[in-house]
Formats: sequence, structure tokens, C-alpha cells
Amino acid sequence: MTEASEPAPLKVNGITAPLRYATFRRIWLASLLSNLGILIQGVGAAWAMTELTSSADKIALVQTALMLPVMLIAMPAGAIADMYDRRVVALVALSIAFCGATGLTVIDWLGLTTPNLLLMFCFVVGSGMALMSPAWQSSVREQVPADSLPAAVTLNGISYNIARSFGPAIGGIVVAIAGAVAAFALNALLYLPLIVTLFLWKREAESSRLPRERLSRAIISGVRYITNSPSIKIVLTRTMVTGVIGGSVSALMPLVARDLLHGGAQTYGIMLGALGFGSVIGALYIGEVRRRMSGEAAVRACALSMGGAITAIALSREPILTAVALILAGAVWTITWMLFNIGVQLSAPRWVAGRSLAAWQVAISGGIAIGSWGWGRFTDAAGVRIALLVSAVLMLLSPVLGLWLRMPRISSHGEDAEPLADPQVRLPISYRSGPLVVEIEYRVAPENARAFHNVMQNVQLYRQRNGAYSWSIARDIADPELWTERYHCPTWLDYLRQRNRGTQSERALDNRAGAFHIGPGPVRVRRMLERPFGSVRWMDDVPDPAASKVLPVNLKHDGIQ
Repeated sequence: MTEASEPAPLKVNGITAPLRYATFRRIWLASLLSNLGILIQGVGAAWAMTELTSSADKIALVQTALMLPVMLIAMPAGAIADMYDRRVVALVALSIAFCGATGLTVIDWLGLTTPNLLLMFCFVVGSGMALMSPAWQSSVREQVPADSLPAAVTLNGISYNIARSFGPAIGGIVVAIAGAVAAFALNALLYLPLIVTLFLWKREAESSRLPRERLSRAIISGVRYITNSPSIKIVLTRTMVTGVIGGSVSALMPLVARDLLHGGAQTYGIMLGALGFGSVIGALYIGEVRRRMSGEAAVRACALSMGGAITAIALSREPILTAVALILAGAVWTITWMLFNIGVQLSAPRWVAGRSLAAWQVAISGGIAIGSWGWGRFTDAAGVRIALLVSAVLMLLSPVLGLWLRMPRISSHGEDAEPLADPQVRLPISYRSGPLVVEIEYRVAPENARAFHNVMQNVQLYRQRNGAYSWSIARDIADPELWTERYHCPTWLDYLRQRNRGTQSERALDNRAGAFHIGPGPVRVRRMLERPFGSVRWMDDVPDPAASKVLPVNLKHDGIQ
């Protein structure tokens, strides 16, 4: 039994509930230090770039270098997190980031730093964190029970934003006293507690009776799942748009401190600290926002508030007024991201949780990276104040997207269901045998035809996101009560995966479809090999020993699939 599943002697409600679990508590505290180090390094890197060059384009590229790796490697990272031990993946990723931070420290200490070298090492650090993020976020559900998951997600957000409240200010002081090299060295040291904590975590590996997917197929499976999940697609689109527009604040903050407020590294750190302080306030109130407002209303209110805050930042010449505006911006920015993040986490089942979160990371980091580059280029042409005002106007207009891409209702759809028994097999087949054709026959009363068809449209999406292709539903013109659902799976192994990936809500959808069946017998399921003599050899599926294994006959009841 894992620590996440151990019953607590006392019921603790609220946001602190996940801290009852020792594994989550230790990792949370260590990640707080790691987040602190990352933000201290961010201050050092951004300020080092302002000393190396006066180009707003280069300064904004520091943010891009840190965030771009997430957009580039997040999906492979998510697939790796779903395929392998998430603890080991996180340790490898942290080691990469640690090496990048150490390398940055060494070159700066030797006086060899150039704009391109600085960007390169920031990219290495960003790559390590991009690899770690899906493994770390998707492992939260292994550290706490399902009812504590939203609170755990919120606490992780608070961890980052506590660090953001103090890290930039500490970074500004460190840079002002000891230079950027001290900020880089401190970041490298603050990776060590999390590395040790994860190394000591006795995670119980999840066993599966089916062979592991290869990386390329796992990535395809993740993309297919997201493509056939309308709610996740809406969240990802809104996330990217918000990131592109709102990325101006973090990307141009060094220039706000230098050119609008006429301050130095310490002013820059304090302004980022104000942004982080606001983020903590937003994280603490996310539960109240979710109770009082729908997802669309909350995102709309946050966008309008963010637009007003960016306007104030652009027009202010007083550090106090700018800090107040940044507190508001940080609060609504964090509420928006947490609404997006919780929606994805609760919608994705465990088998694809890492890849779904990776897609969210692609959306947010890609949006911020693209926005940072774009706002940097625009600032070179028009100036900091004009760039921020344009960003504010676009943010104020962004709620119009809700007319076409309304935020879905945030609820839990990703509960894992019990595995189904293997279907009856009398033909000797291997995992590679295929393609497999599945036909499911229903008898539906004519007066229920329209309602049945509507349910089957949702069945289509869930079959396709779990691995089926060429799905169709047909009605017999000579026997109008007879309906046939038909779909393909590439191999027998793909079919076994597809039928065992269903969540409880998807199984309930199967039951809704089956409830329309009027008999006389049960729903009829046919599973047929399209090539009965020989098989399509999908080399990505299984290693050779497993591929050649002939499966035994299994006579257990297996449900409708």
C-alpha cells in the first residue's frame, strides 16, 4: 500500500489536506526550494543579459530560452512519464537541469559569458525542467487520494508562487551584492534537496499485464486522445491564447524596471516578488472562485482584470503603483492557469495523464515563449509602454473567444475503471495479429433512434481517443431496429489496450448505449481478424519474445466492447 492510499486517522478538509501524506509533504517542501532556485536564476539570467546587450529582443529571449524546451519536448516527456517510473524520469530530468545550472555558474565565474552562451545554458536548464514537469505533475495522484487531488494541484501552484513572491526579490539582492554568478550557483545547490527526496521515495511501480508502448506510438496515442477530447482542446486553445497575450508582463519586466521605473536589479526583483505575492493570493482563493463562478465566467473576469493591471503597469511611473498592479496581475494570472490545469488533470485518466499535462505545458509555455519573442520584437520597434498597452487591449478583448470556445464545466471524468476480462479467443493469435475489426450489434426501438444516435456520437469520441480508428455506426435499411457499430484497431495488442483504457464515465456511456438494446438476446459483439493468416508486424508494440507469444483462450465475461 502506498502512502497516498493510507487512511488518515482524522479527516482534514481544505487546502492543507494533502500535507497529511508524508511523500507529498516532503516532495512539496523540496520543490519549494527548487522553485526558489529557478526564479533566483531567472533574475540573474535576465539581468546578466541586460548588462551584455541593450537589445530588448535578446532580453526577452531569456524567457523564451527557458520556456521553449517545454513546447518542443513536452509531448515526448509526457509519453516517457506515462511509460516509465515517474520518480526515475524526474531524477534524470533534475540531473540535466542541475548540469545546466552548474555550467552556467562556471562560465560566468570564468568571465566567458556571451548572450548566445547564456541562452544556450538557459535552454539546457529549461529542457531538464520540461522533461521533469509531466512526471512530477502526473505523480501527484500517486501521492494523495483522488479526493485530495484538486487541493494538491493548488498546493503545487502555491509552492511555485510562494517561491515567486520571494525568489525574485532574493535574486535581485543576490545579484546586486554578489553578481549573477551567485544566483546561478544558488540555483544549482537548491536542486539537491529535491533530488535527494525523490531518490528516497519508495514508489511502488504500477504493474501491467500488457507490454509497454514504444515512445513513438505512445506520443501518437497521447495526441489521438487529446484530439478526440473536445473539452481538453478548448482548454489548450484558451491557454495558448492567454499565454501569448499575457507573456508581455514577464518578458518585459526587466525593461519595466529599467526604463519605466528607472531602477536596477533590486527593483526588478521586488517587482517580480510583487507578481509572485499576488500569485499566492490567487492560489489561496482558487477554491472560492470555483465555488462561486463557472469556468467561463472566472476566465472572463480574470482576463478583464489582467487587462486593467497591464494598463496600469504601462502607465505607472511609481514603483508602488506598479507593484500593486503586479499583485493584481499575479492573482488573476494564477487563478486562470489553475482553472486550466485542474480541468486537464481531472479530465485525463492515469494512462495518459502525463501526456495530457504535457500538452497543457506545451500550450502555456509555447504561448509564453512565442509571446515573449513577439513582444520583444514589437518593443524594439514601438517601446515598452506601447507594447504593454497593446497587450492590455488584446487581453481585454480575449473573452470574446468564449463565444466560440466556451470553457467546459470543470468536473472529474478521468476516474480509472476496473480492467475488463480478456475476450473469448479460440483462434491462435499473437499480440501483432491484425488489423482487428470489431462489430457491435444493437436492437433499438425506432422511437429511440435519434437519442441512441446522439449517445453513439459520444461513444465514437471515446473509442477513438482510446485507440480505435475508422469508426462508423450504420442502420439496417431492411431491419430498422438493427444498428451496427464498427471500428478497427491496428493489432490485437492495440485492441486489448483500447478496451482497458476506459474510465468510469466512459463505461457509463457504454451502459447508456446498451440500455437502448431491446433484445431478444444481449448486445452481440464480433471481433474479427482482417488478415486471418499472418499478421501486420507493428515493431513498435512489443519486444520479439512477447510478440511471438500465442495467447490462451479466456472464457471470462468481458462486457460490451
